Amino acid sequence: MHDEEETTRTGWLQRWFPVRYIYLRTGDEVQAYALTARRQIMMGALALGLVGWGLVASCGFIIDMIGVSGAERAVAQARAASERVNADLQARLDTAVVRMEASTGSLDELAQMVERRHAALTQVMGTFRGVDGAELALQPVVMTDSDSRTPMERMAAVRMDQERLIARAEQFAETRAERLRLAFRLAGLNPAAYVGQGTSLGGPLIQADDPSALAAILNVDEPFATRILNASRNLGDMRGLTDAADGLPFSRPTQARTTSGFGVRFDPFNGRPALHQGQDFAAPLNTPIHATAPGVVSFVGVRSGYGNTVEIDHGGGFKTRYAHLNSTSVRVGQRVALGQRIGAMGSTGRSTGVHLHYEVWMNGRAQNPARFMKAGDYLVQ
Repeated sequence: MHDEEETTRTGWLQRWFPVRYIYLRTGDEVQAYALTARRQIMMGALALGLVGWGLVASCGFIIDMIGVSGAERAVAQARAASERVNADLQARLDTAVVRMEASTGSLDELAQMVERRHAALTQVMGTFRGVDGAELALQPVVMTDSDSRTPMERMAAVRMDQERLIARAEQFAETRAERLRLAFRLAGLNPAAYVGQGTSLGGPLIQADDPSALAAILNVDEPFATRILNASRNLGDMRGLTDAADGLPFSRPTQARTTSGFGVRFDPFNGRPALHQGQDFAAPLNTPIHATAPGVVSFVGVRSGYGNTVEIDHGGGFKTRYAHLNSTSVRVGQRVALGQRIGAMGSTGRSTGVHLHYEVWMNGRAQNPARFMKAGDYLVQ
């Protein structure tokens, strides 16, 4: 019975994978290489594996590109909307004078409205203090040819300039917040989990969660309060995401070239497929290695397979690991800053040459370091 099964299996292999020969001629010598059924099956399996790996890598690249282009379109749409608002404000300026001149006591009413808006704008612009680029982007409009205008025209122009200023504040905060949201999505993180609740305005305004309430508190019209609320919310998100980003491993441990990425690869020692839980960088011996985010050193020593290793706890469930180091320059319990040198590149442990093996962990699970570095590169832009 066993012989019959063996004969059947042999016949099946010979039918589908007959022995093929490859002939190589060198001068007058001809050499023949036989491709047995077993070799043909192994070559086919290897080809299928390479094609499958290529498809997986291509799909991941396409998904990342779709995420980036979608978020950038959202930023472009926000800018276009702001430009439309500015054009509408200019048209409203032309009609504001006519409406106000037709009203009894309109000059006093307009003056009071301008004063209330000015007070509100002063408070709002104060919340942008210290934000990089805000001072230049939100400079007050300088009036020209004011002497040739009537008091009514000058007052109406001031009112329109106030609306332009709050519109720029809306655009500035929304654009910055959207770029930060995109960076977090590139890293595979949910930006909503890293922003606080409520507006960025302090004091009693923190409770103003709708335009009507905010309008009553600031004593301004509701449309203007809506603009203030939008700018404040986006500014709050921007600050929350900025604070969170400052503590996340978005930086690079070294500027060396990448030699191996995160995911399944063929083990360099046994040639078998294995999960590579980090990213490798190759450079000369003793190339400096830097912390990718501030944190506290939680481990310094030798780990099996990793050689000399440094691990840093960044809080919030994030940890980074730096392996195969030739030397270390930190100790357990030491607080390190972003970019601080923690060791030098080496080839200790299970290593085939001088390189850094770098890992990012979140809540006990290994993450793709390339996604975090891509997010950091986007923020630097």
